[in-house]
Amino acid sequence: MTSTVVVGGFFGDEGKGKVISYLAIKDNPKIIVRGGAGPNAGHTIRDGDKVYKVRMLPSGFLNKNASVMIGPGVTVNPDVLLKEIQDFGASGRSFVDKHCGIIENDHLIRDSKGDLKDKIGSTGSGTGPANADRAMRTLKLAKDFTSLSSLITDVPEQINNALLNGHHVLIEGTQGTFLSLWHGTYPFVTSKDVTASGICADVGIGPKKVDDVIVVFKSYVTRVGTGPLTKELTPEETESKGWSEFGTVTGRQRRAADFDFDLARRAIMLNSATQIAITKLDVIFPDCAGVTTFDKLSVPAKAFITNIEKELCTPVTIIGTGPAVFDIIDRRA
Repeated sequence: MTSTVVVGGFFGDEGKGKVISYLAIKDNPKIIVRGGAGPNAGHTIRDGDKVYKVRMLPSGFLNKNASVMIGPGVTVNPDVLLKEIQDFGASGRSFVDKHCGIIENDHLIRDSKGDLKDKIGSTGSGTGPANADRAMRTLKLAKDFTSLSSLITDVPEQINNALLNGHHVLIEGTQGTFLSLWHGTYPFVTSKDVTASGICADVGIGPKKVDDVIVVFKSYVTRVGTGPLTKELTPEETESKGWSEFGTVTGRQRRAADFDFDLARRAIMLNSATQIAITKLDVIFPDCAGVTTFDKLSVPAKAFITNIEKELCTPVTIIGTGPAVFDIIDRRA
């Protein structure tokens, strides 16, 4: 029995999609299952000359031997999901729990106006209103939609049976720790908890069955939309550092700041992280682009990683050195 949970440590946009895609291929799990709020979270994956922008499917779909599943705690837009299954070649191995809540047109309308749009900076995906309706017990579920009938399964049963039979399960979080409804910068947060505990609840796995929690940090901090960002850089400073980025779902420019150790420590605590993944080291240290062994990193880059381990008292086991799936240094035993 082995299970790994991967979650974001800052405000989303940490590069979880790349890390999960790598682990999905390298570790060859039987099941890759997604928790989180819904299609308001996007992951960008680069595989050779192909770029995938994923909103509903688990990012590990590149592993064609694995089943990809969406846990009952996730709200689903059937149109987005079915298109991704078709476009990304995941037919026949994609499944949705019967208790997933369904986003309908009314949710999209409600999410594109009022405080959610103007004050919170919602993505307009319908996720927040759908989760609100679920709390009110009025949301329709996946089992009620004919278009999803061929995808329906009991996700908690599937993943727990896989673990009982000695298979590996990769559990994918979305957004980031400080967008959690409980632990984030309220009210500028998503519509539910997205820490490791929340993600496990979303997919139906108990805490005693979690072996590792990998928290993903980018080499610097970015945030899309409104909400506090400590020591935020000006757009000019962000541009000069080469940190200008745009959100996968919204297309909005990301705000930026230097790596925040205080936030990172709290993320380690809230997620019970056993490992750290650091992405975009090549953006901070361009001479490290594409490096796949730690020994070949420059002295400043090694010092950057070593300092993170020292300050956070947690090993950095995965280091991203470029946009491609295998631009990775894997230091796991």
